[in-house]
Amino acid sequence: MSGNIKRKATESPAVITKKARAITSFFAPLGAASSSAPADSAPNASTSTRPKFDKERWASKLSDEHKSLLQLEINTMEQSWFRALKDELITPEFLSLKRFLRNEKDGGKTIYPPEEDIYSWTRFTPIDQVKVVILGQDPYHGPNQAMGLSFSVRPPTPAPPSLKNIYIALKRDYPSFGPPPNKGGLLTPWAYQGVLMLNACLTVRASDANSHSNKGWEPLTQKAIDIIAQRRSQGVVFMAWGAHAAKRVLKIDKEKHLVLNSVHPSPLSASRGFFDCGHFKKANEWIISRYGVDSEVDWNLDGTKLPKKIVAPPDSTKDEDVPSTKDSVVLEDGDNGSYGDTFDTDEEEAMVQALMEMEKK
Repeated sequence: MSGNIKRKATESPAVITKKARAITSFFAPLGAASSSAPADSAPNASTSTRPKFDKERWASKLSDEHKSLLQLEINTMEQSWFRALKDELITPEFLSLKRFLRNEKDGGKTIYPPEEDIYSWTRFTPIDQVKVVILGQDPYHGPNQAMGLSFSVRPPTPAPPSLKNIYIALKRDYPSFGPPPNKGGLLTPWAYQGVLMLNACLTVRASDANSHSNKGWEPLTQKAIDIIAQRRSQGVVFMAWGAHAAKRVLKIDKEKHLVLNSVHPSPLSASRGFFDCGHFKKANEWIISRYGVDSEVDWNLDGTKLPKKIVAPPDSTKDEDVPSTKDSVVLEDGDNGSYGDTFDTDEEEAMVQALMEMEKK
């Protein structure tokens, strides 16, 4: 008995208070708030009093006009992303964008991707699952192409030129890489593994590249990038291809995250270093170093798995694990960050086919 009394006497007031609270909470009334944290809570945040986010209650406080303008976001944006971006949705810039899109639609303009796909990137890859971010600029502006993930297209649409060049780079990193069947370009298997494929601008007018740029999308998607950089405390790989994407990752903490820069995979620039950038292998080596063996992305898209190579996690102090000057983007003539990625000319399609044939030899 005396030993117990002595131990209690030496405990600090803070420890005694903590124990008292624990006992009190045991007898809390039924229906008291749970202490479990929501999946999208920030690392090290206090979670004991944070209530579960109620999207409907948030929406009920909007004016009728704002609720009408934001109905798509309320209905189709994944919960963790909605909670993280909700304040951005009610800024004057974003509401102005929504009015612009409403006028485009009322004016009979065809807009890609389809409305229900604009926020598919949030549904395929919630915040707490992101390990890689592939940054795009503008959605595909041809029919049956854009589906809400940068560079990805749904079957039976064939892979556009930039995506074919991504396949070439992947084949160099992983010789056993297989693209989707039937010359396809569906990249959802990556999204399910934590690869967030995000365009800077989320909509485009049909056959009019960059027609919705600088209308209000960019602050929202930049906020999404910043949220990932802040909340994914274990680190994320950012793949920034082209001068436009490079600007979007300038403020990323390179001690915490891996930033991989290269020219854009468009046929207009890919030959200036994209094919040999090695980003897919570099990303996996870095992911293993942070998340452990078997955490890497299986980049294969033909329904089979890439053969696993048993490797020790790379030493994080080695130079090759840290972005270096050789990964930096150099803005060359013609690389203005604008890339139309439809088959505009037979010459462009022939160029891509020739590159594919070269890889087979």
